[in-house]
Amino acid sequence: MADLIELKEVEERVILIAVNTSEEEDTMASLDELEELVKTAGAYTVAKMIQNREQIHPGTYLGKGKIDEVREQIAVLGATGVVCDDELSPAQMRNLEDALDTKVMDRTMVILDIFASRATTSEGKIQVELAQLKYRSARLVGLRSSLSRLGGGIGTRGPGEKKLEMDRRLIHERIGQLKAELEEVKRHREVIRRQREKAHTPVAAIVGYTNAGKSTLLNRLTDAGILAEDKLFATLDPTTRSLELDGGQQILLTDTVGFIRKLPHHLIEAFKSTLEEAKYADIILHVVDCSNPAMDMQMHVVYETLRELEVGDKIMVTIFNKTDRMTGEEIPRDLRSDYQIRISAKTGDGIDRLKDLLVEILRSQKVYMERLFPYSQAGKIQTIRKYGELLSEEYEAEGIRVKAYVPAELFAGLMQE
Repeated sequence: MADLIELKEVEERVILIAVNTSEEEDTMASLDELEELVKTAGAYTVAKMIQNREQIHPGTYLGKGKIDEVREQIAVLGATGVVCDDELSPAQMRNLEDALDTKVMDRTMVILDIFASRATTSEGKIQVELAQLKYRSARLVGLRSSLSRLGGGIGTRGPGEKKLEMDRRLIHERIGQLKAELEEVKRHREVIRRQREKAHTPVAAIVGYTNAGKSTLLNRLTDAGILAEDKLFATLDPTTRSLELDGGQQILLTDTVGFIRKLPHHLIEAFKSTLEEAKYADIILHVVDCSNPAMDMQMHVVYETLRELEVGDKIMVTIFNKTDRMTGEEIPRDLRSDYQIRISAKTGDGIDRLKDLLVEILRSQKVYMERLFPYSQAGKIQTIRKYGELLSEEYEAEGIRVKAYVPAELFAGLMQE
């Protein structure tokens, strides 16, 4: 592979621009979120501009008049670039760059840049590089001019720092290598998944909009010790931890990457092996920031992403988090979930209720049994302790009388004489 180019970090001052094509679309809220993304990527927003149009201009994203207005603002505010709130086609990026004579980025580039800076595991780095190379392979010409204009900043981290002379043939070869590496990771995941199934250990996948508090919840439940910041995509790499509940029941909790509106297709494809943890989980814990005014939109994005990942027929628990920040008296609801609960992962309020709910859900998936085991079959009680929930055991002359909840697939074997 080509060597990395030394790039000097610069503080970027950017103007955010968006095209509003529908009265129903909350474009300003989307721009506010883009501002948070840009801040997370290390740039400073100096202005936000919206153009109302029937449709996005196919050649330059913005109309001619708005382009002139943006060019003036760039000069007045000393902006070093603009960020568009949609994914631009290669032609739109080149044409807009030529018209504005400045660096042009889009929402996808910002998100990919954040992911590149946040990936720490080898799998995460593979997934991010794969997503970036797929994105850049179609934009190689446009990026060459924009990245030569500035010494660094958004869009230059990760594999983007490799020499831009790398042609599409080399990129496609590298994409093939990364796909093969991800397939190996996927096979490894499937082995682990089969081992979990043999152990009859239930799995709950924690999903939700970015910055909803997923990592904070995992830390609160399991002392996982993973990074939890009030930032978008604070954690990227998935973490799995075991949680022991009352009655000795165990459940594995897996944190997943946060969802966001307009999540780049390249990312969904690259992170499919990670996001598939939700597909194979027994329970989905959907964490929602109920203090966010855009809560309903964020819930919709999560459900749409789960649908795209073909995650269905799962027990869905909606966890309304950050109740300590709620100001109004309105009670949040989610009519699409099986269970709902309100908590504050930060303060710990409602955590015990959540654990009780998990015990109740796991118990509902097991079969209740009462049986007197002769002492010669005492080993079966160890199986119950390991995979089920042992409610009571009494030692009598004839044997051990047991009351328990056990996985349905083990029930017949345990009842055999």
